[in-house]
Amino acid sequence: MNKGRQIVLCLLLVGFTLCAVTGCSSWGLKKPRLLVELPDYCNTPDAMALLPDGGFLLAAPNYNVPSVPAEILKVSAYNQVTRFFTPPVHPDTGRAGPMGICLAPSGDVYYADNQFGENSHEKSRVMRIEIQDGKPVRAHVVASGLNVANAVVVRDGWLYVSDSVMVPGSKPLKSGILRFRVGEEGIGLKSPVWTDPHVIAAIESKNTDIGYGADGLCFDPAGHLYIGNFADGTIHKLRFDAGGKVVSNTVWVNNPRMKCADGLFYDKGTNAIYVADMIQNAIQVVTLDGKVRTLAKNGDTDGTDGLLDQPCEAIVRGREVIVSNMDWPFPGIANTAFDKPYTLSVIPLE
Repeated sequence: MNKGRQIVLCLLLVGFTLCAVTGCSSWGLKKPRLLVELPDYCNTPDAMALLPDGGFLLAAPNYNVPSVPAEILKVSAYNQVTRFFTPPVHPDTGRAGPMGICLAPSGDVYYADNQFGENSHEKSRVMRIEIQDGKPVRAHVVASGLNVANAVVVRDGWLYVSDSVMVPGSKPLKSGILRFRVGEEGIGLKSPVWTDPHVIAAIESKNTDIGYGADGLCFDPAGHLYIGNFADGTIHKLRFDAGGKVVSNTVWVNNPRMKCADGLFYDKGTNAIYVADMIQNAIQVVTLDGKVRTLAKNGDTDGTDGLLDQPCEAIVRGREVIVSNMDWPFPGIANTAFDKPYTLSVIPLE
């Protein structure tokens, strides 16, 4: 082998190594940077919801440091972080766990209150924050009795919620989607929850090593509902008839490039779905023809300088992708340790 060829091969190997660790644009990957370092009262950032003023809400269940109360924060259009609302604790468990969050056309805010932990069976709730004059007033219980309430999304007068462990102990794991009419409140679900008429679809996960199924939710303009299957790294697609009845529930994307499908976000500008691949510390982009490409990916980090640190959701604001780094490690994922800083990352779009 001549000397010139040896140099080229060495450069290629170095490039691949750097991309595996940090992600790099020269190989088609974007390198995330720091959007904001979060305060100590947000040690476990999770889902986000865009606001009309260019800011967004950020749910923080604070599972990493349970002594810190759960919070919902607001990040302004200028990336200033403030407290928005302190969620009420569950009367039985004494804790709150805001995860999935979304804005309704009325201006009210819905969130999934995931009662993760001991004695949490059928304790999770769906909550509505009443908004008056742009300010949060109080939280109302929409429904109670879920096992692992996770994502929420509102469309056409309906509220959709994922329950990531609808049937505890099931193999394959059975999770599902529930639907409530906007305006319904104070609902106590039947026990066991999978027998409740609000359940509209079931999702099965084949990966028995990870105990979470149905996760992120989003709609496309045609009204199809997409569901991230966390454990399998697949995306399911629900189609509805004119009356709102589910007519098909299929695995829409099953691509070996994607190992996990946590939060989902549909962006109209790029006509694509952004997927938080928590297992790989990656953000995947899925076009509506089902093609997958990796936008950003890096190895195990503490999030310094904005590198991905167990991403759980990605949203698109203008020409940038904002990523919430949950940093809540468990076996089988790239992230190995909970550590400071607590961060949101940003990835520019071309």
